[in-house]
Amino acid sequence: MQGDSRAVSARVIRDGDAWAADRSSPLALPLLILLALMSAGLVVYAAGNWALGAGFGAALLAGAALLGWYRRLYPQEVAVGEAVPDWTVARAAADASNMAIAVTDRAGRLVCASDLFGEWFPGFPTPPHVTGDSSLSDSLGNAARAAWRDGEARVEGIVQGALRLDAFLCRTGRSEDYLLWRFSPVRQPSALDDVHRLLTGEAGRQLGEAGIMAVMIGGEGRIRAANGAFLLRAAGRIDANITGRDFAAHMRVDDKARLFLAREESGGIPLRLLQVPLKRAAQPAGAQSGAQDGPMLLLLIDEPAGNAGGTSALSYIETLLSLLPFGLAMADRDGRVLFMNKAFSRAAGVKPEEKPSYPGDLVVREDQAAVADAVRRFAVGPQMSGDVAVRMRNQPDEPIALSLAGVRGLGEAAVLLSLKDNSEESKLKRQVAQATKMQAIGQLAGGVAHDFNNILTAIIGHCDLMLMRHTPGDSDYDDIQQIKSNSNRAAGLTRQLLAFSRQQTLRPQILQLPDIVADVSNLLKRLLGESVKLEVSHGRNLGAVRADPGQLEQVIVNLAVNARDAMPDGGTLNIQTYGVPAAKVREMRSDILPPADYTAVRVSDTGLGIPPDILSKIFEPFFTTKELGKGTGLGLSTVYGIVKQSGGFIFAESELGRGASFVIYLPVYQGADVDQAAQPKAPVRRSETWGTGTVLLVEDEDMVRAVAERALSRQGYKVLTANDGEQGLEVLAGDEKIDLLISDVVMPNMDGPSMVARARASHPDLPVLFMSGYAEEQLRKSIDIANVAFLPKPFSVSQLAEAARDALAMRPAAE
Repeated sequence: MQGDSRAVSARVIRDGDAWAADRSSPLALPLLILLALMSAGLVVYAAGNWALGAGFGAALLAGAALLGWYRRLYPQEVAVGEAVPDWTVARAAADASNMAIAVTDRAGRLVCASDLFGEWFPGFPTPPHVTGDSSLSDSLGNAARAAWRDGEARVEGIVQGALRLDAFLCRTGRSEDYLLWRFSPVRQPSALDDVHRLLTGEAGRQLGEAGIMAVMIGGEGRIRAANGAFLLRAAGRIDANITGRDFAAHMRVDDKARLFLAREESGGIPLRLLQVPLKRAAQPAGAQSGAQDGPMLLLLIDEPAGNAGGTSALSYIETLLSLLPFGLAMADRDGRVLFMNKAFSRAAGVKPEEKPSYPGDLVVREDQAAVADAVRRFAVGPQMSGDVAVRMRNQPDEPIALSLAGVRGLGEAAVLLSLKDNSEESKLKRQVAQATKMQAIGQLAGGVAHDFNNILTAIIGHCDLMLMRHTPGDSDYDDIQQIKSNSNRAAGLTRQLLAFSRQQTLRPQILQLPDIVADVSNLLKRLLGESVKLEVSHGRNLGAVRADPGQLEQVIVNLAVNARDAMPDGGTLNIQTYGVPAAKVREMRSDILPPADYTAVRVSDTGLGIPPDILSKIFEPFFTTKELGKGTGLGLSTVYGIVKQSGGFIFAESELGRGASFVIYLPVYQGADVDQAAQPKAPVRRSETWGTGTVLLVEDEDMVRAVAERALSRQGYKVLTANDGEQGLEVLAGDEKIDLLISDVVMPNMDGPSMVARARASHPDLPVLFMSGYAEEQLRKSIDIANVAFLPKPFSVSQLAEAARDALAMRPAAE
């Protein structure tokens, strides 16, 4: 402990003699003589005797001199304010911890510091200026001011060379006039925790069942963790607590240098010991580790009589390593691979029938030299462990850590290699990234489609109005028809975007998949052509599903067209429907498909197949492998959106040269009306759309409101308009009787549902027709209003007239 003597040498003489408090004062002697003369004068004045006065003054001077001489020989000093701190006790406490400690006073002086503080910060600098980093000094200075004010403060993430420290500051002392600085190293993740969990968990139990004792000891030779097999044989009970005990105390060695358990005495079986060095977290300079050697994992294996050779031991070790859940392999001194367990093969992407000759065969060419050099160093050098960052051939874009440890006494085996299997973790990361990207694109596509639907509604409506003034043969008739035709094509494109973003309007019904396949088969035969053969097969006792039949037909058509394009020279397209019970789903062990009863449809072809790098992108919008101008890239993304919006799942399987298969799983419908097979009820449409009455049209888009107003006026309705919900309520509160309310859903200020909810309070029987570019299903989930009709955008003049007529027909019979 380094101390500043000046900080503890400020002393004062005990109260009682003010004149001796400061012997160095130049006025002390003159003041003393003046005091003696004044005292002698007073005596002369009072007694009238000059001899008596002179004697009194001389006696006073002599007494003061004697008192000063006595104080000089026997000084009586005490510290100002409090007793002097015992820095020896503080030194012992500081050195017993793994922290660098310093103490400063209110003047900012370093009072004391531990030895470890001087090692981490050479020269014993005074906090907060412990390094040359000005920003760090500012942070520590602010923390010091906060500690003086609030009593404590903290600064994290201090980088000092290879160290990463956290600083804790607190005000201390009897008068709280000291500031205590504690710098502690940040604990780094270590393999010790993983091994501890391994030994005390399920893996440790399985090792014990295999007859393998496993124990982890620290560098000081004390037990940190052990599996049940070791506890049972070394301590006699599987629940024994031997943590912290000396490992050597449980072992004994006979005169032939064979290793036994001490508890088993002469009847024990010799044991073979495998030592696996464990890499510890980086120790800070000067930290007390307790021993030179680091912690290690010890594996104790019964050695059969007469088989003490290295070959026999190696076979047992291989059996052991094959049971462990993490990837392990062994290599000899020349770097050749001797063994690798299944977890290592999976992590390295090695097929079961393959076996690499060298560890460098598993990595990319640029990393082979580094791996070969590391293997040689660990094979011939002292027993140690370390990591090498490598890129595997099967995953060249994701660097991973290859751990190596030198082992001895295992015959040919000289290096133990460990590789973590990141395949599932990487797969999950890719799935999350893909789902996030698809969701973002879906939200964008839905918003674009909604806004575009408003524009298409105006274009199609004005085309219909112009066609009413022209007859076939007019010069402008064909041009208007062409505009309307292209607008309808654009409307189909927006429907695909809405299907991909799962915002399309669906009309779900209870149906059987074989019926849908049968309805679309004739169309498929014309689409596929003569070179592609269509085969259809159906399973028995299939459960009913709830979906939109028209959208399911579009799904099958899109998949069939893609399959036809993948078979340019002809082939076979197979469509199969079958049931998948919940028990079979559990056997599949899928992370995506939840256990339930499903009805599946498989669409497979014998075409060229899909490359693995493309297979993960096929459901992305606008992704296509077709030539420019021959595909929009929305076919499979539309299929994906329809299936997901219907509550189902779709999976793609393919192998180059052997075709591709798309499997759709739709959950079996379990509703009370499941026996009522869906017979699509065709709406009764009357050819006459002429009507009477007053219609209130509420629409914030001027172009849509204008075309809808003209279309309804041509059908005989009196139309009142409003720009938003608030204006609509004002019109509704007027004297005019409103027979029908037509409103957009999403509007500024007050949206359509809010307006209708307030309107129904005063007009409970008012028919309402909502129109929107969003999906009806999504809107009905958010609109808690009964007896409302819905018209999706874009719509034509005739569709608007029919929807208005049907909405008016919902009025009660009393009216």
